[in-house]
Amino acid sequence: MRMTPSTWRQSLRIRLLVGTLFWIAGTILVAGWGLSTLFRQHVEAQFHAELRTHLDQLTAQLSLDAQGRAQLAMPLSDPRFGRPYSGYYWQVDAIGPTGASIAPAQLRSRSLWDVALAVPEDALIEGDMHVHQIAGPQGKRLSVVERSVRIDDGPDGKPHTLRLLAAADAELMADPVSRFNGALWLALGVLGGGLVLAAVVQVSVGLFPLRAMRKALTRVRAGETQRLEGDFPIEVMPLVAEFNTVLAQNADVVERARTHAGNLAHALKTPLSVLANAAQAKEPQGPELARLVLEQIGVARRQVDYHLARAQAAAATRVPGAKTVLLPVVEGLVRVMQRIHAQRELVITVQPWPAALAFRGEAQDLQEMLGNLLDNACKWAAHRVEIHAQTDGATVTIALDDDGPGLDAPQREVVLRRGVRADEQVPGSGLGLAIVDDLARLYGGTVALQDSPLGGLRAVLTLPVTG
Repeated sequence: MRMTPSTWRQSLRIRLLVGTLFWIAGTILVAGWGLSTLFRQHVEAQFHAELRTHLDQLTAQLSLDAQGRAQLAMPLSDPRFGRPYSGYYWQVDAIGPTGASIAPAQLRSRSLWDVALAVPEDALIEGDMHVHQIAGPQGKRLSVVERSVRIDDGPDGKPHTLRLLAAADAELMADPVSRFNGALWLALGVLGGGLVLAAVVQVSVGLFPLRAMRKALTRVRAGETQRLEGDFPIEVMPLVAEFNTVLAQNADVVERARTHAGNLAHALKTPLSVLANAAQAKEPQGPELARLVLEQIGVARRQVDYHLARAQAAAATRVPGAKTVLLPVVEGLVRVMQRIHAQRELVITVQPWPAALAFRGEAQDLQEMLGNLLDNACKWAAHRVEIHAQTDGATVTIALDDDGPGLDAPQREVVLRRGVRADEQVPGSGLGLAIVDDLARLYGGTVALQDSPLGGLRAVLTLPVTG
């Protein structure tokens, strides 16, 4: 695959590796610069400390002869001062009040041979030390530490001020730093290479579960399995669980669609067969045929409406953010039922509940469920119907009680089935309670039939609520 700038930005592997490489490179550069600087400062400090030690020894051995010239009581202990051009040197000059040398070097180490050190003139306060970089023998660069010493009781009775110099070849300081830097950057380079290799391995191992997920998805697409299966890290398991939830929902949708299609085909088969038989009858049926056609068309229409309602409800349950306040819907249905059953003078009571209590779903589905339950309660009630609701924060339970004849336990299970009616004398299609049950299940709720405190039947509808 050809790598383009867009691919580089979209590749998780490359982004991780590039970020890690930048971090490793930056860390190694900063660490190398810091260690090199610290070592160089340490070597410089040690180098100048050694020169100050030689200068202290030179000061301790210094004295004046009878002519007022500087002399050493005994040679310095470091043998390098006696070897010509060894890289270590010392020198003593006489200076005037302005800090300038007033005579050639009075005394110098044998290592200088016939060369005198030329140090920049500056005003030295007695006891202070200055550091200079100057040219030395054979063109070498020297690092010099100087100090002024005042001798008041000279042989001639006059005060004498002397400049004491201790110098060493700067390469003696630069060489160890250079060698250290070479070894340091080599070690850091090896460390960096190891870290890069570790990063590549880490990214490859870290992204391995994603490759395993891709293979699992390939198996799902090929029909070998219906869910992602495999041993995944705990960090990836929430994603795998979400994938499996989506796959299960899709499978449920497909299965529900197949079931709806099969149920609809089965439901329409009977009225179509009746019409076909009637059309093939040898004897004319006249008005009876028209009545039969209208009756079977009504049956077919109810079945189509029922399955369309289920399909619409299934789609509505997947619409995010759906919210329907309960109280206005219930009050509207009560007004409708009072008009429909006005001749029976039913008393329909709505017990108080929080006005903000809301169902997490579509208003038309709530109307369909409560409308069927309330209509059923009004059909069977003798005088009273009561509605009340309560919530536990996640669900709302709506109970509809009537004072009718009620149903025994076996009948309660039967009437929730599609097309089953408790009493053929009472108008209806036998689909109302089945529709309520199906809609409630689609929203993750339930519907149950129980004994009512009023003596009749209690219908209990449980649905999810919004937060």
